[in-house]
Amino acid sequence: MGQSLQKGYIMRFARPETLHEAVGLIAQEMGLIRILSGGTDVMVQLKAGLVEPALIVDIKRIPGLRTITPEAGGFRIGAAVSGAELGEHAEVRALWPGVVEGAELIGSTQVQGRATMAGNLCNGSPAADAVPGLVAANAVARIMGPNGERDCLIADIPAGPGKTTLAKGEFLTSIFLPARSARSGDAYLRFIPRTEMDIAVAAAAVSLTLDAAGVINAARVVLGAVAPTVRLVPGAADTIIGSKLDEAALAALSAACSAACSPIDDKRGTIAFRTQVAGVLAKRAALIAYSRAGEKK
Repeated sequence: MGQSLQKGYIMRFARPETLHEAVGLIAQEMGLIRILSGGTDVMVQLKAGLVEPALIVDIKRIPGLRTITPEAGGFRIGAAVSGAELGEHAEVRALWPGVVEGAELIGSTQVQGRATMAGNLCNGSPAADAVPGLVAANAVARIMGPNGERDCLIADIPAGPGKTTLAKGEFLTSIFLPARSARSGDAYLRFIPRTEMDIAVAAAAVSLTLDAAGVINAARVVLGAVAPTVRLVPGAADTIIGSKLDEAALAALSAACSAACSPIDDKRGTIAFRTQVAGVLAKRAALIAYSRAGEKK
């Protein structure tokens, strides 16, 4: 079914019921395509006239794309699973609370009923709330396209503001959150100018694992909104591995995170402010993750 939005512009809308059907529709389209997993970004872009897709493909009816499935000790999250549905899943929240925290910060309560982690990722925003936690979790995206199915680390998908590494015709079908050691925890924090419904000026996600003595033996530190893409900072993780998050380790973590920033100046925050706040948020997220890990036996 086509709809004329502007003179000479026709947009088609399709609602496939299988992955095979979706791939076929996308492969045949030569113009701009938008995938509708939740629609909260696409609808805004359409209303603002920022995009004029030739085809919109709604994938929400495809089996498996709206389900959360246990897999290999972790969970596979369908691309069309909303933030509200994710937040209500007690087992995912228990395993990866920081990931769920990030997803639940996307928009208002009403938006949460539609917004998805997959859509937040594919929108390509450096300030996407779901992405730092996913990268800290070392999560993996399953991608379908004209050449079949492939898996890709979430960290390898963002390519710059509004850009991803997905090839033409490719779309996400699910995100896999892996199993983790028993004494593990994660957390996500952001700074926003308003108390709600804003995007991050700076953000940090930390995932870590403790040994029996409470010493950190593995960690991942990720920053958001302070570079063209979310930024995994191995050097920052190294500052806390082997510690119990004493003051010296926290200071080194903060310094390493600030050093890894390459933000912009804009009306929402200066380079200096973003750089400092990123380090502060990383310290606070690490403390929350450490506390959560220590609660597990």
